[in-house]
Amino acid sequence: MQSKIKNDITELAESVLAPTDFFLVGVEIKGANTPEIWIYADSEDRNINMDECAKISNELSFLMDAHEMFNGTYRLNVSSPGLSRPLVDWRQYKKNKGRRVKVKYRNTDGYHKMEGKLEALTDEEVKIGREDSAMTLPKEQIVETKIIPSLK
Repeated sequence: MQSKIKNDITELAESVLAPTDFFLVGVEIKGANTPEIWIYADSEDRNINMDECAKISNELSFLMDAHEMFNGTYRLNVSSPGLSRPLVDWRQYKKNKGRRVKVKYRNTDGYHKMEGKLEALTDEEVKIGREDSAMTLPKEQIVETKIIPSLK
């Protein structure tokens, strides 16, 4: 049942985001008595601000209520993915070009991890620069990429 609701919320969220420059990164539903819905949205070239999150939340909440998705109360949270969450959409890589990343990838001899700077990307691969070299990884080999926060 929860996967149907999650799919329905995903569709509604994508419809709310469609006229904007934001895209849906993820939907999570937590809790049982009072469901807590988390909507993660991002943009290719800028950060989402609190006013934009509030507007998306209001529009999405209206649609969820109109579709009677929950019998009773629920909590809806709209947010950017944040640094602790991995990049899940290829469009997120563009915005993070130049940042340090931790990449988990797989190839013919298993899983590997590396850290470096996201130097370049195409539609099919990323180039991760390290102090002594650079490595190009095909998109299909990447298992997970996380941003390494830096304090400048």
